[in-house]
Amino acid sequence: MASGGASLALAALLLVSCASAAAATKYTVGDTSGWTTSGDYATWASGKKFNVGDSLEFKYTGGAHTVDEVSAADYAACSSSNAISTDSAGSTTVTLKTAGKHYFICGVAGHCSSGMKLVVDVATAKAATPAPAPAPALTPAPDAADTTPDTTPATNPKSPSSSGGKTPVTVLSPPGKKSTSGATGLSAAAWAGLGLAGLVAVHLGAF
Repeated sequence: MASGGASLALAALLLVSCASAAAATKYTVGDTSGWTTSGDYATWASGKKFNVGDSLEFKYTGGAHTVDEVSAADYAACSSSNAISTDSAGSTTVTLKTAGKHYFICGVAGHCSSGMKLVVDVATAKAATPAPAPAPALTPAPDAADTTPDTTPATNPKSPSSSGGKTPVTVLSPPGKKSTSGATGLSAAAWAGLGLAGLVAVHLGAF
């Protein structure tokens, strides 16, 4: 898995590098006229949009001119004594690696003052078009049957099936005592009187 991830990362880096290289633009300074004392480089640079990663190609007669990158102050003074870089090979390519203004002059005496000077304003790198984000995976909705509460009755441990087929005996509560003070009942005093009368009757019958 680790090697696979590293391979994917390397492939992505290569794709980004290729995309950046394809997006970069190569400009020939002065177009067909090249780098000469008769060029109008302010007009040539106007209207162009330079970005980080683009490059400038200076074409000239080797040894007859130079391409010196200098500071803003040295550009204004046409001085190459403190040049950032210099070349006189006849074909010089400069890659614009940083944003901001870059200044170039010819270091041969009198050439810069004759108009052999160029300033380019470099913007940030071209923004790459982001790849569309993958659509999020859809989570299926839970089945409605899964959310239905279970209505299956619980097994009664005392059901007939679990007690060997015998029907459980239902114990009835004894009825409550009837009130003896109702309209149809006899009071205790009446019962006592009746008992006493009976005893008397029995006693008299014995004689």
